[in-house]
Formats: sequence, structure tokens, C-alpha cells
Amino acid sequence: MTESTDPTTPSEPSQGAMPGVTTQVTQNDIGSAEELAAAYEETLKDFNEGDIVDGYVVKVDHDEVLLDIGYKSEGVIPSRELSIKHDVDPHEVVSLGDHIEALVMQKEDKDGRLILSKKRAQYERAWGTIEKKKENDEIVEGTVIEVVKGGLILDIGLRGFLPASLVEMRRVRDLHPYVGRQLEAKIIELDKNRNNVVLSRRAWLEETQSATRRAFLHTLRKGEIRKGVVSSIVNFGAFVDLGGVDGLVHVSELSWKHIDHPSEVVEVGQEVEVEVLDVDLERERVSLSLKATQEDPWRQFARSHQIGELIPGRVTKLVPFGAFVRVDDGIEGLVHISELAERHVDIPEQVVSVGEEITVKVIDIDLDRRRISLSLKQALQDQQQVVQSEDELALEEGGYEGYEGYEGYGEGDYAQGYYDEQGNLIGVVPGTAMAEAFQEAGFYDATYGEGEQGAEEQATDEQQQDESAESGTEAAQGQDQDTLENIVEDLKRKNSNE
Repeated sequence: MTESTDPTTPSEPSQGAMPGVTTQVTQNDIGSAEELAAAYEETLKDFNEGDIVDGYVVKVDHDEVLLDIGYKSEGVIPSRELSIKHDVDPHEVVSLGDHIEALVMQKEDKDGRLILSKKRAQYERAWGTIEKKKENDEIVEGTVIEVVKGGLILDIGLRGFLPASLVEMRRVRDLHPYVGRQLEAKIIELDKNRNNVVLSRRAWLEETQSATRRAFLHTLRKGEIRKGVVSSIVNFGAFVDLGGVDGLVHVSELSWKHIDHPSEVVEVGQEVEVEVLDVDLERERVSLSLKATQEDPWRQFARSHQIGELIPGRVTKLVPFGAFVRVDDGIEGLVHISELAERHVDIPEQVVSVGEEITVKVIDIDLDRRRISLSLKQALQDQQQVVQSEDELALEEGGYEGYEGYEGYGEGDYAQGYYDEQGNLIGVVPGTAMAEAFQEAGFYDATYGEGEQGAEEQATDEQQQDESAESGTEAAQGQDQDTLENIVEDLKRKNSNE
């Protein structure tokens, strides 16, 4: 539309017109109203449902995004149609001014709005790319967006499923550390009708690492010691990364002692030294051993202990034929039922119990069969002999001298007949302090412990003994006098004869 003034037609001043102002007449240079509407429609994009359109983000809300695609109204992208990820925040997917593509789902919903989908446009575009890559046997790259039952979901323009068994060269138990990582994989299954895309990272790893793995495997030798890092743990063992190639340490090769799970010995990320047991070049597998790099505890036990030695132990198990006793970490020996006690034993429970601390004697060590024979009976006998020997040694060395009640026990005080064959005292040696104490107490004259009456009788006996002693002394003195007089007479008689 343009504005023009017709000079041939005099303009009449209208009511209320301001003096000195020229009135302009507008002319429609397009045509009728129908022509104007048609021209307006030509400026709008023509599309149908299912088509892919592009435009600019003009608004981002918490549950939807508005996209200007040059239509009479902005298109609405619900938050669930923004990404193949579930429950995402629209602000994390797009920003104001972003140029994006969207698929037309509805030109007009019940509210007259244009409904679009960003993820479906992305899906349609991706299918074409994915199909071409599958035909050319190329790899795809995507971000791990979710852990699901049995594997991972990768964003490759659509949801690609990567089974857990195909993530690495060996099965991975914990997949959560992969979330957010960029992974490369090969397409092994593609079905658009079922919306199914299956990927394999393992196939890509085998293809790219095969030459490197083979070269590395040829450098391994049986029996050599290698350093590595525990890369994963499974129920049957642990995988160790030797530097590009993973080897398996079976659970039986993790420790000399019995373990229930590999996690009792190693953890992911731990540096270890392992011995190469076997290298299978055809299957590209390596068998390793951790316990082979550690000293055999049985040989260590045999080196530090000898037959006949007494050692402490703990009863761990009772069986009809005896008791098992732990004598060192991971080492158990058997006390046969015949070696539990000197007496006859019907069942081990009659002598020992599980958890009991006992001292046993080593009677045999069989390294080849990894068996140790022990004896509780002989250990008790040896302990008794040691105690008796110590007592005898103490007696021989005067070990009781100086103790109250044992004064006077010197070397000459051990009269024969007062000790038995084992050296045990069975009587009181005369002339010792103990004998005098027994005499004073009335032990030998049946007055020991009889109270006041016994004391009086003892006093009477002592008086009689004293009187007898005095009479004997006088008699002795008389005898001595007679003897002296006889000697004098004999001397006189001899001198006379001379």
C-alpha cells in the first residue's frame, strides 16, 4: 500500500481540519482483501504432519519450549519430546536463540497449537545415518545416558542398546562408572520397525586391539613375574590389566588360604605382582597367579617348626576320627583320636571343644600332601616331664633354702628312704628344722593337737625325761670316779713291781 495525492481533484477541507495542512488519500496498490490474505499466506511455510521443520528457540519454560518456524504461531515442543533422555530439564537441552530441527506431530491440537518434537526429528535423521554406517560397517559414537537391566543406553541420535557382555573384552559387573562417557561401538543389529539398535563395543575393541594384543601376548612367558592393576572382580576371580591385555587370576590362585570371594584379597585399582601360568595365543587368554608370588605358608611353617616341638593352637573342627587344630594362619593339623588322651576316647568331644586353645606336639609334617600330624597326649606328657625336671633341678640346686619352713635343707639332709623313685618326699628327714618342729608339736608322741590335756601330758613327759637325764648324769659321774681310782691303783702296782 502506498500513499498519493490526486492534483486534479480539489480537496475539500473536512470538518475539524487544521488550516495549512494538506489531506493525503491512501491507495491500496495490492488489490482486494482476498488478494492481501493470499499474499500473507505465501509468506508462511507449507508443511504437513510428519515433516521436519527448523526454527529458533524463542522461549524455554519448565515444561515446554516455543519454536519460531515462520508459521502464523510458534510451535510448542513438550519437555518429554526434547530428548531421548527421560525426565530432563528443558534448560539443559536448549537455550534461547538455538537453531534446531523438529518434527511436526500436530498442526493444531484441541487448543489450536502446533505441536512439535525435537527428539523425533533427531531420531528420523539418525536412522538414515545409522543405516548407512551399518551398510559400510562403520563405527558409531555416543554418550552413555542410562544404565538399564542388562546393559547401557547410548545416545547416538536415538537410543542404542549396548549389552553388558559387549562393553569390554570381559563382562563388567558395575556399569554405573560408564554413565557420561563417550564410547565407540559397532552396530550388530538394526530394526527400524521395532525401534531396535544393538551395539557392541567389544567387537570394536577386538578389531582395533587384535594386532596389539597378539604382539603383547607373544612377549609373555610362563613363570615370569609381571606387574599389573586389578581391573575388575568377578565371583570366579579377578582380572588384572598387564598393560593392554587383561589376564585372569582364578579364585584358587588368589591366596594360599581359603577365601569365599575375591574381594577378600584384592580390590579394583590395586597394583599387584602376578606370575604368568599360561598363555593361550589362539583364544588370546592369559592365566595368572597371585599366590605364586607369595611364599607357601606350609613351607614357611616347615622351615620355622620341627618335629617334636610344642606349639599353641585352636581347635577348629571335630570329626569322628579326631580334631583339627589351627596352628598358623591358613594351616591346620590333625590330632588323631588316639593322640587326644592317654585314656581311651570314644569321641573327640570328651576331651576338647571347638574354639578351645590347646598346646599340641608336632609329630609329623608332610609338605607334599600338606598334612600335619599333632598330638595332645604327648604334649601333656612332655609338659609334665618338664615340670618334674624343674622341681628336681630346684631341689638339687637348693632351690628351697632361705624359704620359711624349709630351713636346713642342705646337701647332706636327703636321707635315703625318705624319697620315692620319682624324687618325691614321703617322710621327714631327722635332724632338720622340720623334724624339730614336728617334735615340738608332739607329732611323734601322739600329743599333736590334743589341746591343754595333751600339753600337760607333754610337760609331764618332759619332766620325767629331765629327771632321767639327771640320774643318768650322776651315775655316769660315779662310774667315771670308779674308773679313775682303778687307773691310779694300777699305776701304783706297776711302779712297785718295778
